[in-house]
Amino acid sequence: MFRVGALAVPPMYFLYNLAIVFYAILVAPRVLYDAVRYRKYIGSLAERCGWLSAEINPDRKPSIWIPAVSVGEVLSIRALIPALRDRYPGHRLLMSTTTETGRSVAAQLKAVDALFYFPLDLPMIVKRVLARVRPDLFLMVDTELWPNLLRHCARLGVKTVLVNGRISDRSYPRYLLARSLFRRVLVGVDRCCAQSETTSMRLIDLGASPARVTVTGNLKFDVLPGLVVASSWNNDAVLKAFRVSPGRTVIIAASTHSGEESFVLDAFARIRQQDSQALLVVAPRHPERCEEVTALSSIKGFETVRRSDLPAKGQPVAAVVVLDTVGELAVLYQIASIVFLGGSLVPVGGHNVLEPASWGKPVVFGPHMRNFSEITELFLANRAARQISGADELEIALLELLDDSKQCASLGAAAANLVRGQGGATERSLAEIAAVFPPDKTGLNRGVEPNSCQVDRNGSSRF
Repeated sequence: MFRVGALAVPPMYFLYNLAIVFYAILVAPRVLYDAVRYRKYIGSLAERCGWLSAEINPDRKPSIWIPAVSVGEVLSIRALIPALRDRYPGHRLLMSTTTETGRSVAAQLKAVDALFYFPLDLPMIVKRVLARVRPDLFLMVDTELWPNLLRHCARLGVKTVLVNGRISDRSYPRYLLARSLFRRVLVGVDRCCAQSETTSMRLIDLGASPARVTVTGNLKFDVLPGLVVASSWNNDAVLKAFRVSPGRTVIIAASTHSGEESFVLDAFARIRQQDSQALLVVAPRHPERCEEVTALSSIKGFETVRRSDLPAKGQPVAAVVVLDTVGELAVLYQIASIVFLGGSLVPVGGHNVLEPASWGKPVVFGPHMRNFSEITELFLANRAARQISGADELEIALLELLDDSKQCASLGAAAANLVRGQGGATERSLAEIAAVFPPDKTGLNRGVEPNSCQVDRNGSSRF
């Protein structure tokens, strides 16, 4: 054991803390550059270091803390948030995000009481945040396993549940390298709700108790059909907002990364030779790259405009629109003729196919889909998407689909049916949460006043 102040720190945690500090020093120059060049992180550094405003929890009420890294994690739990509000009315719902784009999307969730940036996972910072947030339940999303935070939650008696748990093919070997650490981490987690049998077995292999691991499915399958039905942005509204006439060919390149846009633009050049009115919408995964993508499109010879600069009236003269806004892509899919899913032509690991699929759109993606391998296999097995082996096939795939309306319709219909047939993860996850943290309409889940200071098993003050 190592000692930090009055606390004994197990060797693996001590090494982990050193790694965190070393990493922070290593990335500091890049963070400074991004702060100056792109205005990132300015205003969020204090929260990342654990200094939260009193407005996060002004009445010092018990809370439910939900950390979501970025847009994908926030979107995956949209159906879960209002259900938590209904079942735990005596608790504040607090959400943290790591990215600015994630925070922007989370701000649209009306049931969330307050937002803050996720803190650096170091003991003193974690303790400071827990004292302010005062959680009774810490609800992790996807692969959010933070050793120091979970260790202190266990010490304070905070219930911890992993929902929508996913360990990708890429991440699993990395977790195995630190199995001795994650065995300590997972043994204290009260419930692990896994997306699939594969993730379930991986969690158990890493140290989770088999009795605490349940396969509940993917929460995103519940959210997306509801988005299609309930969206106030119907097809006509989106066409009007983007000044696109009905029937116009629209190609959407979604969540693209550096190195992909050039291939997309080259393929689009061939499409324009056959259809001079075709429109390409490019949505870079990282909004700060919009200027770079706009410049590249102009160099390729296309008249290009950013979404925020679209004319107030009339069709956009530009052939290419670069989506520089947050939150519109999910509903923009409905006007697409074909969707190309980025992060798949370069070894990023791909992105989630579910949103465009839920609108019944034909989706094309490249070979690098390892972060979503199970969903990818499901879609391919049901002939609900098309995978290409490399960038040289992108042009061929897009042209073939545009020339074959029956194949387009077949892919889209199969995709929509697959999404609608995979629901139920939200209710299964809520049942697992209730097993360790029972709902109580009075908000007094443990028989204590919401503003009281609870006491842990050792008789010391929790916060």
